[in-house]
Amino acid sequence: MPVQFPLKLVGRRMLAPTVGHYQFVRDDGQPLDFLPGQFIQVHFSYADGTATKRSYSLATIHDHALGPGDAVDIAVSFVPGGAATALFEGLELGGHISGSGPFGRFCLNPGDHNARYLLIATGTGVTPYRSMLPQLRQAIEQRGVEVVLLQGARTPEELLYSEDFRAFAESTPGFRYMPCLSRELPADPHPDVRQGYVQQQLAEIDPDPARDIAYLCGNPDMVDACAELLKAAGLPPAQIRREKYVSSK
Repeated sequence: MPVQFPLKLVGRRMLAPTVGHYQFVRDDGQPLDFLPGQFIQVHFSYADGTATKRSYSLATIHDHALGPGDAVDIAVSFVPGGAATALFEGLELGGHISGSGPFGRFCLNPGDHNARYLLIATGTGVTPYRSMLPQLRQAIEQRGVEVVLLQGARTPEELLYSEDFRAFAESTPGFRYMPCLSRELPADPHPDVRQGYVQQQLAEIDPDPARDIAYLCGNPDMVDACAELLKAAGLPPAQIRREKYVSSK
């Protein structure tokens, strides 16, 4: 069994109509030493007492050069009738939940020598890329890597953390942020906004096996579709890193 630790809720806000941003701190005096791209597990019980857990990628932006921190940021999708939804909706500021981790290997590899990262996500699958922003800035500054983030959503209101990514793009030459909206465009779209699904925009960014490493995170159908398109463009499996998100009650 993984070691569990208390997490105290210190902040929350709505990111989208059905997605909340929750900020916790580890409340046992220990830091949470994680790699951007990893996730934690939240442990709780169903109404009948059966133990269960849910996984949430860390959205925390932290300068790891300063050492580990204690902030734990996650994005929570609300599912009607969901047990985890009830847990988070009923949690008051200062309240506690039980967590474990971090886990996972969906991380930037310090040994990478690629010229470009393609980061592709839908829904809450974009959260690990938020935590990667300090690492990406370092890679851009130190080895001149380029980064393209394709974020898929139905409407502008469902683009999670879009303000963070747009601000990062505007302050960081080499980082391109391309929101892909399948149902509704904003009234005055940025030139990098696209209409349609993320997989429909891959041809425009011209995946290149000689220079690209791709990360895919979110809806399983999107992940599979993009992986097939990237393979068709010549990217070998080692250059396609993926993580699928499946909603559960």
